[in-house]
Amino acid sequence: MKNVVILVPENAVMQAIADPQYCFSAVNQFLAVSGRKPLFNVQLAGLKKEVHLNEGKYSVRPDLLLDETEETDLIFIPALFGDMTEAIEVNKGFVPWIVSQYHKGTEVASLCVGAFLLASTGLLNGKKCSTHWGFTNEFREMFPEVNVQDGSIVTEENRIYSSGGANSYWNLLLHLVEKYTDRETAILASKYFAIDIDRNSQSAFSMFKGQKEHSDEAVKKIQEYIENNIEEKITVEELADIAAVGRRSFERRFKLATNNSILEYIQRVKVEAAKRSFESSRKNINEVMFDVGYTDTKAFRTTFKKITGLTPIEYRNKYNKMIM
Repeated sequence: MKNVVILVPENAVMQAIADPQYCFSAVNQFLAVSGRKPLFNVQLAGLKKEVHLNEGKYSVRPDLLLDETEETDLIFIPALFGDMTEAIEVNKGFVPWIVSQYHKGTEVASLCVGAFLLASTGLLNGKKCSTHWGFTNEFREMFPEVNVQDGSIVTEENRIYSSGGANSYWNLLLHLVEKYTDRETAILASKYFAIDIDRNSQSAFSMFKGQKEHSDEAVKKIQEYIENNIEEKITVEELADIAAVGRRSFERRFKLATNNSILEYIQRVKVEAAKRSFESSRKNINEVMFDVGYTDTKAFRTTFKKITGLTPIEYRNKYNKMIM
């Protein structure tokens, strides 16, 4: 029997507590129907006997308090809601226990932005981690020693698991079901919960808004220039001249400020504009390609797929209902 503990923190997302409990309880039923013994003992654990979530709309009563837990095989840290600094602060009582359990051999999994609480333990320092695509910049600022995996759905390293944004955590749940049981049971669970078991990227869902949470005004000036001239073929030399900074020096400053090279930033801005056009217009692939400054079909397709995980045609067919 595997002892699975789902934490019940303050400021938690209710579904991220209920879904792993639902998933592993259902898997127990699948195993029983197939003539096998249930594998998971799933319990909710908290710092107090009742936790109010979503401004008091929901009330969760953990099965046990944290100091009542005994042997634990797997810990789930659910997604958090609101200000991440505040969420970490009000839940810091979980940190020593998580660290202690991990050093005893327990596996730890964070769901979506539950990665912030996991990272606050220090266990992720020097390791890979996934989180919601919309929080990666904030995460990097708060935890620069963690290697954030852009676009990744599931990350695993040294008994620590993390997942991408929102419902992406279902792919992590299926990954763990397969690890603890077998592929057949994981596929059954994926069909039961209607989850694509092989989805491995959240890139198609991400929206690039530019990284402007920095104080380098010269870099911000260039970011705005790129965003206002997406139809142009922009070179690094041209941008360095506009910023009146040497190329090498400017490339270093830009990377430091935005966590993207200049070329990467140009590509992401152009692809974001292309995505919006595919979603809301009837333009064909070539028209959109020219609109964002590309003339080479192969280069546009390669860059678009690298950033979104989908080809331009796949993206348009997926998100534009006007072409149906």
